[in-house]
Amino acid sequence: MITLGWTWATSFAAKMYRKDTQLPIVTMRSLFHNVVVVASLAGLAQSSVMAQKSPAYSFIQKISLPGDGKWDYLKMDGERERLFVSHFDRVHVIDLATSKPIGDITGLHGVHGIALAKALKKGYISNGTDSTVTVFDYNTFRVLKTINVPGKKPDAILFDKYANRIFAFCNGDKVAIAIDAKTDEVVGKVEVGEAPEFAVTTDDGLVYVNLEDSNEVVAFDPKTLTVKHKFSLGTGVQPTGLAMDAATNRLFSVCRKSKTLVVLDAATGKIVQTVPIGGGVDAVVFDKERKLVMTSNGEGTVTIMHQDSPDTYSVVQTLPTKPGQKTLVHRGTTHRIYLSGADLQADGKTPVAGTFGVYVYGPAANE
Repeated sequence: MITLGWTWATSFAAKMYRKDTQLPIVTMRSLFHNVVVVASLAGLAQSSVMAQKSPAYSFIQKISLPGDGKWDYLKMDGERERLFVSHFDRVHVIDLATSKPIGDITGLHGVHGIALAKALKKGYISNGTDSTVTVFDYNTFRVLKTINVPGKKPDAILFDKYANRIFAFCNGDKVAIAIDAKTDEVVGKVEVGEAPEFAVTTDDGLVYVNLEDSNEVVAFDPKTLTVKHKFSLGTGVQPTGLAMDAATNRLFSVCRKSKTLVVLDAATGKIVQTVPIGGGVDAVVFDKERKLVMTSNGEGTVTIMHQDSPDTYSVVQTLPTKPGQKTLVHRGTTHRIYLSGADLQADGKTPVAGTFGVYVYGPAANE
């Protein structure tokens, strides 16, 4: 920043000096000195603003959890301070007040995502291996029902308040399955397109979902189950994670092949900015208070960006994590992020037995 100020100062001073002005040399030196001082202060001010943006995230703790096998989505319930962690054949439930596990939902088959219908005191889990959705009691964690879904490999799952429905997005198919949250019966499906991934809801009439194979974001009406919009993200980008800033109506789609965050206007689909991020990305979150977009990259980093304006984003930190930590959730009250994972063997893929857990990262307490 100071270098930019110096360049501007010298250019300005040079323009001020012309042969026809015949300024005394002392006056010229004074003018040049004053311009440089102002420019330097401006540069320092800009540097200070950038420093204030920087969240200075770092590792806080690991919450160790039993069992081995693959992991996927996490689900945050900030109101009751609970964290739900998918883990192969079970979902762990952690009390965030104590950072201790308080229960497990077991007997699952290739678990992927978790959705919560808290007003109905129920939760839902997508099982990719046997194409089912498990319904559980939110208070006791007891399994209430297993729903067979007419689609292959349900992956992402969410609850939409507007329609009072659960949507299971079948990554091995082209559909999102709609489930009535009161009756727990399948009531329809949406033909969204190839390989749906992460999804978000506005809770007022639209659900957005990334399409991994066709490189698009699709928006549909959760009541009529009709597609309203299709927005292109480019060619060969492979979108995975999706988040939204409702206040500015911006979508944040992270793309694994292109290693980019694509920011879209949710109303028009216009791409307003593309930001480079780390490799192996799977998820993205938005901290609306601090205006931070954070992406979990399987290579072992989190890319943290500041929302300077609805259409301008700047990288403020690349946080080292651990290879394989590719999904995350955000806790609004503490601004902490939670990533699941395990130590990996020499092949970089196989988990080391007994090392699974949730890794917590966040800003310093006084920031």
